[in-house]
Amino acid sequence: MKPRQKRFVYIIVAVAAIGLAVGLVLNALKDNVSLYFTPTQVYNKEAPEGRSFRIGGLVEAGSVKREADGLTVHFAITDLHKSLPVVYKGILPDLFKEGKGVVAQGKIEADGLMHASEVLAKHDENYMPPEAKDALDKAAAANAAATGAASSVGAASAVPVAQ
Repeated sequence: MKPRQKRFVYIIVAVAAIGLAVGLVLNALKDNVSLYFTPTQVYNKEAPEGRSFRIGGLVEAGSVKREADGLTVHFAITDLHKSLPVVYKGILPDLFKEGKGVVAQGKIEADGLMHASEVLAKHDENYMPPEAKDALDKAAAANAAATGAASSVGAASAVPVAQ
C-alpha cells in the first residue's frame, strides 16, 4: 500500500471509532436520563409514555394508604392544580409526610397509576427544587384565577401557597 492509501485507511478507522464512541455515549445517556415533570404536565400528556421519569410536588393530604403487607403505599402527588396517584413498594424515607415535598421516579402503567421505583422526600424545610416551586406557583395562580372567576363580584379569594 502507498503511504497515501494508509493515511486514508487510518482516517476512516478513526472516524468510525469516534462515531462508535459517540453512539455508545448517547445510547447510555438516553437510558439513564430521568426527566422531571409536574402532575399538571403529566395530565397534559407532556410526560414520556413507557419511559421512566420523575414527578415532583406535594403529598396530597389524606391520600396516603398502606396495604396489609406493610411495604406497598398508595398516595397522590399534587402541584395544587392536578393530582397523580402513585403506588410504591418499599421503605419510604423518614421525612415522607402528607403535605410535604416529594419526588417519585417511575413509569405510568396501563392502570393509570405511576408505579414508583424510588421516592425521595424533601430534606430541608426551606429548600424546594426551582422547577417544583415554579410549578406550585403556576398552579396556585391558576387556582386563584379559577376561584376568582367562580366567586361573586367583590369577594376576595386567597389561595395559600405551600412553601
